[in-house]
Order: sequence, then C-alpha cells, then structure tokens
Amino acid sequence: MFAMPNIMNAAFLDFASLGSCVDTTPIDSLLNVTYHRHSNDTNLKKRLHDKQVAMLNKLVLDSSTIKACKNLELIVLAATGTDNVDLKAAKNRGIGVSNIRDYCTASVVQHVMALMLDLTRCIEFCPRPISRKSWQLMETKALEEFPLRELNNKKLGIVGYGNLGRAVAKAGQCFGMDILISERIGTELDTVQKQRMPFQSVLKEADVISLHCPLTSKTCNLIGKEELSLMKSDALLINTARGALVDSQALADALNQGIIAGAGIDVLPTEPPEDEEPLLSTDIPNLIITPHVAWAAKESRQRALVQMAENIADYMNGGNLRRVV
Repeated sequence: MFAMPNIMNAAFLDFASLGSCVDTTPIDSLLNVTYHRHSNDTNLKKRLHDKQVAMLNKLVLDSSTIKACKNLELIVLAATGTDNVDLKAAKNRGIGVSNIRDYCTASVVQHVMALMLDLTRCIEFCPRPISRKSWQLMETKALEEFPLRELNNKKLGIVGYGNLGRAVAKAGQCFGMDILISERIGTELDTVQKQRMPFQSVLKEADVISLHCPLTSKTCNLIGKEELSLMKSDALLINTARGALVDSQALADALNQGIIAGAGIDVLPTEPPEDEEPLLSTDIPNLIITPHVAWAAKESRQRALVQMAENIADYMNGGNLRRVV
C-alpha cells in the first residue's frame, strides 16, 4: 500500500475580501485550508504558526510576522500588487511569494469606462425625477447645470502601459478617443520611446488621465498639486491602480477649486481609510469614490482563485510559476 503524501496546512487570512459565490474547490483539492474572513495583528501569528502556506489579498504581512512563522514556506497573493508583503523578509527566510496576473483586466477596464462615462454624462449627480413636473425641471436643470460631454475625439492619457493600460486604451479607442501614452516616470526627454510622450506633456494635453502604474518610490504621490495644475480645467482623473499614486489632499483641493473637472477614484492610500481621509468629505464636487472594487467582478474573483491554485500546485511540483520571490 502506498502512503498518502502529507497535505500542507494553509490559511486564507482575509477570505472575505474575495466576496461570495466563488468556488474554492481548486484550492481545497491541494491543501488543508482554514478560511478566515478577516485577520488582524492580534491573531495573525497564531493563525499562521503551524501553516506552510499563507494566502491573502490585501492583508499586510510585515517582517515581524514573517520571521515569527517558522513553518511558513509559501505566500500566495490573491492580487498582482505585492506592496503589502515584506518581500525582503520573505527572501531572507527562503519563503516563496507568488502573485496572480491578468485575472481582472475585463473587470477593471469596464470600471474605468463606467467612471469615465458617469463623470462625462453626470449620471451620478443628476437628480432622479419623481413626477411629470420634476421630469421637466430636471431636464432643464441637466442641460443648464451639468456639462454633458461625449468621449469621442477626446484625448485619453494612459499612465502605466502594461496589460491594463493597453486594455483601457483599446476600450477608449472604441469610444473614438485619441490615446496618449505616457513614458515611464523619470525617463529623460531625449530617451522617450516612439509613440510615447513625456509624462508632463500627457498631463497638459489629455482630457482624461487614467492611472495604471505600480506604486514605487518614484510613483508615490505621482499626482500632486503641481501635476493637477498642469491638467486642463475640464479634465478628469481616474485612478483604479494604487491609492498612494495620488495626493488625496491635493486632489480634494483641486476639485473644490475647479482646477480639474472631476475624478473617479477606486483606491485610497490607506484601506480601509481613516475618517480623516480628505477624499471622504461629502462636499467635494464631481468626485466618485468606489471601495476598491474595480477588480471584483465575480468572474475575476474566480480566475483569481484558479491562478492561486495553479501557483500552489506548481510550487508543490518544484516550480516557480508567477513567483516574485
């Protein structure tokens, strides 16, 4: 009789962040998994003390936690971004870290376009008519007070031209938009690639700026007071990438002062945000905020689980699929 191989123990530490209606069978068939809806600093180390695999989405795994988890072999992220895990500490401990990629492109693209359309058609801000009389009043009010605009022939500036940036550009072209592609931040003017533009030029010329770059030391507060002042007064800013790419106070000020026309924001520098977060103020005009759900279509969440299972299975077979460490 053959002995059954030992099944690795795992914990999914913030499973609630993947929502409901997802099938965990791909992961359950590989590991002995304990699912925790939420975790925090007080219970994190205890939940991982006998686990070989940690799975997480937005939860922070810092150096202290990684050092304390003596059995940990693999960290599997349910996201592309890795800034919530201390990669250096993981590497020093010989712990593998894998992420997932291109699982939510359709969802994010549709969210970006929804924000763009909402802001240009003023759907979010147009009152709902409740009678014949109010219909007539609202129709007149919409024409007089809301600057309804088309997207065709507008310039869409893409900052971060990876898979997501390319997909948003393609969607923008379907609406008849002209695409401006920003060169990577910090690129010298004399080395700008063909068909790309300096970042500052994109800010000045675009009618809509959509951010799709990673958060690094060079891109933190990429959009601040100076950058907002370069944008057109009727321009829109869309951020579905990382919250800290944008200086929240600078954006709130720019919207309140009419420096730009509107913003659609799906991410904030700290999530969940503190009550003092400037963009949570209810009196900021032409601002739409969604709680980091651009990626979260049901189909995307299921693809995320499938890719996580693929990463785990590959690790168990000695591979390094989608490994960042």
